[in-house]
Amino acid sequence: MSTPAFQDFYPEELSHCYGCGKNNPHGHQVKSYWDGDETVAHFTPAPYHTAIPGFVYGGLIASLVDCHGTGTASAAAYRAAGRALGTAPALRFVTGSLQVSYLAPTPLGVELELRGKPVEVKEKKVVVDITVSANGRVTAKGQVIAVRMPESMTPK
Repeated sequence: MSTPAFQDFYPEELSHCYGCGKNNPHGHQVKSYWDGDETVAHFTPAPYHTAIPGFVYGGLIASLVDCHGTGTASAAAYRAAGRALGTAPALRFVTGSLQVSYLAPTPLGVELELRGKPVEVKEKKVVVDITVSANGRVTAKGQVIAVRMPESMTPK
């Protein structure tokens, strides 16, 4: 996509996350975008993301749900505040709770689609429901309770 992702607006000092940090060349580089009132991200697992031959490792799915969820939380908080993404002070969220249900085996070798829906948006907490689909079939559902990042986590 030519539009910047939510994660592209994170401050440089907060962009090292393994799942979505633009400053982590070894990470997943998850990129999330608005699609109406939902959010969307796409990710194609590599062959080494295997659980058993032909299927994605569940920990990867949890990681994708986690990072798409916190990215969605940040974007939803900016939207609710009527602010542009990336404006100061940063509205950065971290995982307070992560729940994932695996509904069907997720095949390797296809692009996964993550869809997020903010279901509760408060100043310091955002709840996001997420689905993971492969070939148009939902293979996992998750919920992220994202909390506003405490100042103690901000690099000095």
